[in-house]
Amino acid sequence: MRCAKQRKKGFTLVEVIASSVILCAAVMIVGSIATRALIGTRLNRRYETAASLADKQLGLIDYVGIDSVSELGELEGEIEEAGDTYQWRIETEYQEIDNLYLVTATINWVEANRPYSLIVNTMFDGTTVADLAGAATGTGQE
Repeated sequence: MRCAKQRKKGFTLVEVIASSVILCAAVMIVGSIATRALIGTRLNRRYETAASLADKQLGLIDYVGIDSVSELGELEGEIEEAGDTYQWRIETEYQEIDNLYLVTATINWVEANRPYSLIVNTMFDGTTVADLAGAATGTGQE
């Protein structure tokens, strides 16, 4: 009987292998979740940067005036931000209603050999800051 009690101490080879497989699977699942979270965070950071660049471009258009930008037609360029390269394009379309322009800002970039883009649409009034300043001082042309 003493032999039977001595055998019950410890784990069998099958139990050790089964627990090792379960542990390895759990570690791989946790590693996969962490990797996807880091990739998602990085991609979200790139979207935030693209949105910031679009905001800068639209702010510049607002400052300069949509009339002068619409005369130039489609604008495009490339910006290096935080070590990443973004291509931007601004398109304007006259809406023929109350001197409104539809402005579309498109920001493109490549992440892990996959293209991404952010498209922002907004409306601008055709009255420029210079026209408003001239009208306020009474020197505006008519």
